Amino acid sequence: MAGLTVRQVSESADLDAVRALCWEYRDYLLNFSDEVREAVSFTYQKETYAALMDVLADKHARPQGIILLAELDGVPVGCGMYHRIGEGDAEIKRVYVRDAARGTGAGLTLSRALIDKARADGYQRILLDTSRQFVHAQKLYEKLGFQARGPYSELPPGYEKFLVFYEITL
Repeated sequence: MAGLTVRQVSESADLDAVRALCWEYRDYLLNFSDEVREAVSFTYQKETYAALMDVLADKHARPQGIILLAELDGVPVGCGMYHRIGEGDAEIKRVYVRDAARGTGAGLTLSRALIDKARADGYQRILLDTSRQFVHAQKLYEKLGFQARGPYSELPPGYEKFLVFYEITL
């Protein structure tokens, strides 16, 4: 058994697996609750999300970003990524783990790997947001040393009510 591994996406097949995971993540969000569905429907309309998936590799390209793929016994089960949003600042996006891999440590391992890579890339701070309803994600980020903060980018009116914002100094 290969166990849990996290590695940088390096081939088109890896990127295809990440895109599939990202679409699963969107579906997960749409089905989580009415409130989350409202927020996702607003920011990740299908056409907008498809356009994002088309430029995913460019948006998170090395050396200013990265896309990581988590595998359990060689099967893709999760992903996470970051990109540069300002001098010394990276933003973590789309950390997602399939239901079948929840409880295996995949989310923690992915998040630690993102932090380690961002530190190695010279970032001084990582920012992220998550749904107010994702209590498990909030606990994970707090366990990793992230501190709650206010929004770090401009948001559409009324959108702030859906999210919790975090940062960690590296």
